[in-house]
Amino acid sequence: MCSHNKLAVLVSSPVSLSEEPIAPTPTTRQDTQPGFEDAEPANSSMQEFYQLYQELVLITLVLTGVVFISVWIFYSLNIALNYLLGACTGVVYLRMLAKDVERLGREKQSLSKTRLALLIALILLASRWNQLQIMPIFLGFLTYKATLIIYVVRVAFISDSPKLRQP
Repeated sequence: MCSHNKLAVLVSSPVSLSEEPIAPTPTTRQDTQPGFEDAEPANSSMQEFYQLYQELVLITLVLTGVVFISVWIFYSLNIALNYLLGACTGVVYLRMLAKDVERLGREKQSLSKTRLALLIALILLASRWNQLQIMPIFLGFLTYKATLIIYVVRVAFISDSPKLRQP
């Protein structure tokens, strides 16, 4: 049989290339490495990350509102506004941290430390301007830390979550 006839048989063959099993193409760097075949897809992990970030921001904003109103009632509007300034800076810091974590692994190998410049600039501004008070601003900034504590305590003590029941 000449090579021209072999080509004609292959072209007219009823078997198509799509009937052969095709291996899935790797979608993440982990898929190309041995030992990560059972790894969770990157999209699912990032979706969980975004949900966690949204939950933390929501808790922070609710906590900020409650504390702001409480400080306004028990102290003064000036101190409450100082607290609010610090809390808003804490939310911006949390957002910067989330963006930094989002880029971790794809573009960067470690977290940057430039976020602290935000707090340092705010404290320096508060020390120079007479209307601003350092303590309420700093405590407002730490509101996002209180959010993290609330989240960790909630996850640790409420074991109804299916993720926590799995070994």
